[in-house]
Amino acid sequence: MELIIVNNPTTEKAFIQLPVRLYKNDPNWIRPLDQDIQAVFDPQKNPTFQYGECIRWVLQDQGRVVGRVAAFFDRRITEKDNLQPTGGMGFFECEQNKTYAFALMDACRDWLQAKGMEAMDGPVNFGDRSRWWGLLVEGFAEPNYCSNYNPPYYQQFFEEYGFQNYFEQYTYHVVIRETQLSDIFYEKAQRLLKNGSYSFKHISKQNLAQHFSDFREVYNKSWDKHAGVAEMSEEEMTQVMNQLKPVIDERLVWFAYYQNQPIAFMVMIPELNQLFKYVNGKLDAWGIVKFLFHRWRGSCKKVLGMVIGVLPRFHGRGVESAMIAEFSHLAYDKKFPYREMEFNWVGDFLPAMSHVYESIGCTVSKKQITYRKLFDPTKPFQRHPVIK
Repeated sequence: MELIIVNNPTTEKAFIQLPVRLYKNDPNWIRPLDQDIQAVFDPQKNPTFQYGECIRWVLQDQGRVVGRVAAFFDRRITEKDNLQPTGGMGFFECEQNKTYAFALMDACRDWLQAKGMEAMDGPVNFGDRSRWWGLLVEGFAEPNYCSNYNPPYYQQFFEEYGFQNYFEQYTYHVVIRETQLSDIFYEKAQRLLKNGSYSFKHISKQNLAQHFSDFREVYNKSWDKHAGVAEMSEEEMTQVMNQLKPVIDERLVWFAYYQNQPIAFMVMIPELNQLFKYVNGKLDAWGIVKFLFHRWRGSCKKVLGMVIGVLPRFHGRGVESAMIAEFSHLAYDKKFPYREMEFNWVGDFLPAMSHVYESIGCTVSKKQITYRKLFDPTKPFQRHPVIK
């Protein structure tokens, strides 16, 4: 076996192409866009490089690429709410061979230890927590855009290596016109809607810069208590805005205001994998033609709920319910082009958010696990703290 650092076009291609071979007979796998994977490891496109480091490897055996992985750390979160400095590993792909898998994990452990880390989380992303986060363990259906998909045998690799369940992640699904919000739900929302200090509205493309500024303000104040979540910089906000601008549907992004100040948001997008599955990872000229054709055909019938955030002092007041209630007036309209929704993962450390999704008729469609590996097994392991 030979572990090779990814640092040139040849190894970059090997890193990108390995999953194509591994999943060639899996009808559920949707090839990620090459450019989305490459952007994670490009310091010009990923602002996280300002705060940390990253390395990638491919593993070869007798000249055949049999595995790949990346290791990284972000100084903003290595010690945030952790008992020990913690880095990350991700983009793990491997043939069904434990020797290969453990060699890749050993490489991550050794590199992170040399950088002063005492633990690693995985499989996670070098950047935004809403992307490439967690190992799929239930619900092996088509993955949503920028979501991890993997064969079931990966779970055995992680657990036999000594990774432990740091937190579980649940993706919630609902068929829009088969589920109506309850009267009790509307009554709870109506209490806020009748209060003149609150207002709820979806965005306008003419005011995107202001909307994203509001998003960053609420995000940083809403998530600052979450373990492993770094404050969003202005550069990161610009990156998110540039990524979402071409695909934003104004009806799917909502804000709540209290006395005209932003207090909450709900960001949803068309589920792009329903379109990208036709382009085979390449958004070149021909890929763009295919993408536009299938968008014109209306091939995208699913909404992906990416993130909901509420300022802490407004928790428990029904702000999420009021936003969803206002959105439902559009969603239940016969002209609304989407038939189903999946809400991007919510951690088991946020039971209140799970309750909101369950109250609107959602059921769990996928389960993922974020694992943590302590390099010193004699040290105490703690799961992610519950946020109330």
